Amino acid sequence: MSKWQAALAAKVEKRFHYAWVVAAAIFLSLLVSAGVRSMPGVLLVPLEKDLHWDRATISASISVGIALYGLMGPFAAAIMQSFGVRRTVLCALALMAVSVASTTLVHEPWQMMLSWGVLAGIATGSVANVLGATIVSRWFKSHRGLAMGLMAASVSTGQLVFLPVLAMLIDAVGWRTASLCVAAVSLIVLPVVFFLVPERPGALGLRALGSEEDDVHVPSKVNPLVNAFAALGRGARRPIFWLLFASFFVCGLSTNGLVGTHLIAFCMDHGIPEVQGAGLLAAMGILDLFGTTGSGWLSDRFNNKVLLAWYYGLRGLSLVYLVYSDFSFWQLTLFAVFYGLDWIATVPPTLRLAADAFGDRDAPILFGWIAAGHQIGAATAAMGAGFLRTELDTYWHAFLLAGMACVAIAMVLLGSAVKGRGGQPKLAAEAVG
Repeated sequence: MSKWQAALAAKVEKRFHYAWVVAAAIFLSLLVSAGVRSMPGVLLVPLEKDLHWDRATISASISVGIALYGLMGPFAAAIMQSFGVRRTVLCALALMAVSVASTTLVHEPWQMMLSWGVLAGIATGSVANVLGATIVSRWFKSHRGLAMGLMAASVSTGQLVFLPVLAMLIDAVGWRTASLCVAAVSLIVLPVVFFLVPERPGALGLRALGSEEDDVHVPSKVNPLVNAFAALGRGARRPIFWLLFASFFVCGLSTNGLVGTHLIAFCMDHGIPEVQGAGLLAAMGILDLFGTTGSGWLSDRFNNKVLLAWYYGLRGLSLVYLVYSDFSFWQLTLFAVFYGLDWIATVPPTLRLAADAFGDRDAPILFGWIAAGHQIGAATAAMGAGFLRTELDTYWHAFLLAGMACVAIAMVLLGSAVKGRGGQPKLAAEAVG
C-alpha cells in the first residue's frame, strides 16, 4: 500500500472502520457485475428481432454465461488466495468491459456464445458472491451477516440502476450502443478498486472489524486449481454442503436464470412494453435491497435453515401466483412486492451456514462451489424456459415448475432444521430456543 492509501485509512479510522470503505468499493464492483449479468433480460427480444435468431438459440448463449458465472466461483476464490483480491478484480473488470463491447460485433451464434457466453461468464463469475464472501471473511469478524447482506443487495441494486436505463437506451439508440455504454461503466470502476481496496487489513496495519487479533496472513502456495478441488473434497464429506448446494441450485432456477432472463419477455407476451417490464424488475430490485439487507441482519440472530425455508417457500408461492394472474398492474405489483423482498435474501443465511460449518479458509472456496450450484440451476432455467417457450409458445410451465421446486426445497430445509436444530449463530441461541 502507498503512503497515500495509508494516510486515507488513518483519516477514515477516526470516524469508522476502514472495512466499510472496502465494502463500499466492492459493493460498486458487484453492482456493475450484476448489471452486466442482468443485461440478457433486456437484450433477449431486441437480439431476436435484430439478428433473426429464435429464442432458444439466444438462451443457449445466455445459459453458458450463467453456468460459467457460477463455475468460476470456487476457482476465483482460490485465485484470490494465491494472487490477491485486487489483481483478480481488476483483471475481471477489464475482461468484463472487453466481453460486453465485443457483443456489438456479433453476427453469428458462435460469436455470441464466445463473447456473451464464455468471456462475460468468466469475467462476471470472478466478481460475484464469492468475492463478497472473501471480503467479509477477511475484513469482518463482527457484523458479518449485515456486511454480506449489503454485498448481496448489490445484485438487486445493479438491476435497479441498469435495467430501466438500459431499456431506454436500447429503445433510443439500439442495443449495440447501449452495450458500449455498459462496457464503459465497467472501466470506470477500475480506478476505484485500484486506489481503495488493499489486499488485507494487515496491509494498512489494521485488524478486521471486531477482531482482537492482528491480521496475519500466509499466502497460499498451492496451485489455485488444486486448492479449489481440495476444498471441495473436504466439503463434500459434509451433508450440510449438499444441502446448501441443492438449495442454491433451486435459488438459481427461480431467480436470475428464469425471472432475470425471461420475465421481461414473459410480460411482453402479455402485451406489456419492454421498458415497463424492465421497470417491474427494477422495482423488485428496490425491494430486494431492503429484503436482502434485512436478511443479513436476521441471519446474525435466528436459525438460518428456518429463514431459508421461509424464503424459498414464499418465493415458490409467488411464482405460482404469477402464472395464474392476469398480468394486470395490481396483480403484477403484488407479485413484485413478495418476490422482490425475497430475490437474493437467501445469500446471507447460506453464507452464514457455510462460514460456520467450514471455517474462514475453506468457506469462501466452498461457498464458490455452492454458488456454482446456483448458476447451474440458473443455466438450466435460462435454457429450459427458452426451449419451453419455443416449443409450447408459453412460459407458463417453466414458471410453475420453478415455483414447485422452491416449495419442495423449503420443506427439505425445514425438516433439516427441525431434525438437527442447526444453523443458528451462537449469539442467537436463546432467540431460537
